[in-house]
Amino acid sequence: MATTASSAAGKPPKPKFGEVIRALRQPRVALMLALGFSSGLPFMLTAATFSYWLREEGTSLKAIGFISWVGLAYSFKFVWAPIVERVNVPLLGRLGRRRGWMLLTQILVALSLLTMAALGVKHGLVALGAAALFTAVAAATQDIAIDAFRIEAAESEEELGLFTGSFQLGYRIAVLVADSAILFAANHLGIIFFGSKAAGWPIGYVLMAVLMGVGVFATLKMPEAARADAALEEKRPLWSPTGFFDAVVGPFILFFKTHGAVALLMLLMIILYRLPEFVMGPMATPFYHDLGFSKDFVGGVRLSAGLAGTLAGLAVGGFLSASLGYVRGLIVSGLLEVVAIAGFALPALLGPSHALFAFVMFLDNFGVGAAGVALVVYMSSLTSLGYTATQYALLSSAYTWIGKVAKGFTGLVVEGLQAAGHPLMEAYAIFFVGCGLIGLPAVLLCIWLGWLQRSRPQPSELSAPSS
Repeated sequence: MATTASSAAGKPPKPKFGEVIRALRQPRVALMLALGFSSGLPFMLTAATFSYWLREEGTSLKAIGFISWVGLAYSFKFVWAPIVERVNVPLLGRLGRRRGWMLLTQILVALSLLTMAALGVKHGLVALGAAALFTAVAAATQDIAIDAFRIEAAESEEELGLFTGSFQLGYRIAVLVADSAILFAANHLGIIFFGSKAAGWPIGYVLMAVLMGVGVFATLKMPEAARADAALEEKRPLWSPTGFFDAVVGPFILFFKTHGAVALLMLLMIILYRLPEFVMGPMATPFYHDLGFSKDFVGGVRLSAGLAGTLAGLAVGGFLSASLGYVRGLIVSGLLEVVAIAGFALPALLGPSHALFAFVMFLDNFGVGAAGVALVVYMSSLTSLGYTATQYALLSSAYTWIGKVAKGFTGLVVEGLQAAGHPLMEAYAIFFVGCGLIGLPAVLLCIWLGWLQRSRPQPSELSAPSS
């Protein structure tokens, strides 16, 4: 019988936001927040923030859409997850398997962000895109190690809930920093230090590379999870035939053995759940630019209304998962995400009102924050010790597959709507409403999944992790 992160009653960990805030006085919970920050920081720097930089440099929406495919690295991380699962990093492996990989990838992310800053658009989109791809690969590998560590380090269901809530809080704070604070740097620091506004974006990326030190500090301070090491010591080396088969195929066999045919429905729901957020992402920041808002204003709104929406969304997402159960929590949070994404059509149709933009930014961060917590809690409850890194990498990759591919064509969609006779803002409005509506199939799958799990015994009702 597999050991999962769910309790004997089949309930998910309960990351109530208030409990998470109070628990930040505990060093392990606070360090998990720092690891969440390290995980979230590079994500936007190869996604929406990167798109903003490119659009300001005059890059076409079509090219921005295509270059967003560097984020596909997150969709294929399950391919190399078995290596992270079973192989120690030379030298750094002295810290432990998970911590060794975490430290290595944090250093690589920082170096690749510095490379992006050094290259800039002036060296061509191919070179800059290659550096962004390397950043995404390193960041995705960091996620494999941190996600496994977050689940394995928890000594109880309650602690896993606290770790998950703290991690999500740190992740969302990092997203706001990489999505808003960097705009102030891009708008002012180039002029202050070099007398050139063009130097602002590279300086911003240098600052983001420095902030990866937050994750390095947490990695060095957090003790390795001995419970996972004990489970992995029982397995054969990766390079032996049976060990390779177990590392690569074993996680999938156990997942489907544990959950049966319902596993296919779970994967399909996970694949579609975050589709609205991924598809709208590449066009969001060019949309802000085309509305005529300054970087200072957009950054200020993200740090104020965006932060408030994030904190409220995390609180609501945790409350829904705890009070309704993870499937019903997914249903309500999914509907919130649909409304939040479609809400971007409002400033496109009504005009660039500052108050309206702040409301939409709050709504976006609220819906996305709630949906993010609900999905992470659900996926964490499905993993098994000994296969944590690979199984979670599979699940977290699954919800990016379609979205990461589809978002590469988003620039073509908006420009196609323009070519069909729609003004630019009207084209944006149609696009964002469409992005919101594509979240409804996942909500319907959640309803179906909830009905199936009520009508049959849940195979995930397994023993809780031991301390």
